[in-house]
Amino acid sequence: MNTIYWRIGMLVLLLAAGVVWFQLERSSGNPAPVSATTGDLTYPVVDTGQTICYDDGDELACPAAGEAFYGQDAQFDGNAPGYTDNGNGTVTDNVTGLMWQQSPDTDEDGDIDVADKFTYAEACAYCEALDLAGYDDWQLPGIKQLYSLIDFSGIDPSGYQGNDTTGLNPFIDTDYFDFAYGDTNAGERLIDAQFASSTLYVAATPMQLLFGVNFADGRIKGYGLTMPGPGGGEKTFYVLCSRGNTSYGQNSFVDNQDGTITDSASGLMWAQDDSEQGLNWEEALAWVEEKNAENYLGYSDWRLPNVKELQSLVDYTRSPDTTGSAAIDPLFDVTAITNEAGATDYPFYWSSTTHANWTESPGAYGAYVAFGRALGYMNNTWVDVHGAGAQRSDPKSGDPVDWPYGHGPQGDAIRIYNYVRLVRDVDESPTVVPTSTATPLPTSTATPGPTTTPDPPPAPDPLPETVMLPLLVNAGIPWATGD
Repeated sequence: MNTIYWRIGMLVLLLAAGVVWFQLERSSGNPAPVSATTGDLTYPVVDTGQTICYDDGDELACPAAGEAFYGQDAQFDGNAPGYTDNGNGTVTDNVTGLMWQQSPDTDEDGDIDVADKFTYAEACAYCEALDLAGYDDWQLPGIKQLYSLIDFSGIDPSGYQGNDTTGLNPFIDTDYFDFAYGDTNAGERLIDAQFASSTLYVAATPMQLLFGVNFADGRIKGYGLTMPGPGGGEKTFYVLCSRGNTSYGQNSFVDNQDGTITDSASGLMWAQDDSEQGLNWEEALAWVEEKNAENYLGYSDWRLPNVKELQSLVDYTRSPDTTGSAAIDPLFDVTAITNEAGATDYPFYWSSTTHANWTESPGAYGAYVAFGRALGYMNNTWVDVHGAGAQRSDPKSGDPVDWPYGHGPQGDAIRIYNYVRLVRDVDESPTVVPTSTATPLPTSTATPGPTTTPDPPPAPDPLPETVMLPLLVNAGIPWATGD
């Protein structure tokens, strides 16, 4: 009997020691990986911060269920952004658990300009060598980590010809982070505020692409590591190094065997199938309402994902030219399309997020994510100018025939009729609703974009993350060095 008591006593002591050790470990060094509001999630998606509703051109009072344009980003609350200024040149993201360098003023001269920018190799070396606030484990963030900082209360200044930036609003929280637009005194454009990530595009392109976030205009694009033309030199980027929560950005998908897929890392449930047809933005929102009225897959609380939720699905180890698939886990079904170049490809997907701009039609464009090639029309041909996994924007309405050569400096393909993938929060219970009263899909007379192929071939296994394709040089093609 005494032996039993002795063993029980030892077990209690061991458990108590473990608890003490855990608390000491938590209280020393790094902050908790995620906030209390996100529980045990390792990849909580930070909300976009968009609070204004739009139609396909202007701001509007947020619509009620059943009304046109209901279900957009501003009508849903996600994991609200929250930061702590640590007072030592660093900022902690209270949602993701990542700690960030506060300023891209890398030469520490008190201003942010072209002299603070680095090539890709220099950016990697800079973060690896950085010793800041007593930490020496900084790294150049991956694209999903870097994109967690984007804030869609920003205003896209593309096309703005002035140099006065006082009335502009970038796509990053300047209450906590230092920011500057492009250095126009050095010949840069206002929108040349591309920040480097460590994520390279896996597909072989004439100029190797680095995925970066432009906090001036609110986009992810693949940017060429070298400038176009003879003697162009290497492209340079602003840099914000990060540390902590190295698992942030890694999905953990579970096939629920009922047409849904749960990401236990983000707490989001996704429809396995997509819309199987292209829709304009208003139609996309209405289609979601129809699916909820049908109690699709046993749930009536589906929504059109905001752009940060949508980007969380991208698998940057995959692309049409390396894995013969969309840039997404093969658990998902993706409708194949024939793209503008006549090749088999995969769609752009609408988000519920408006890509607001500075013009008289601030809500004319919606943000999308390219799960296939992000085509642009350059030198009289269509090329994968920004890479699968890019986040760009399309007009919410109109006819793609009116944009035969795309739009912008790299001729971004304009489709307007993009696809939809439904999302919901996994902590909500399924509900059954009565017969639908949702607004029917608007009838469109516009010419749809690329044609679809109903049954795409099965996707091969993804490449390992360590795969990097060799740099192919083709100075005759001006590549994606800017926006």
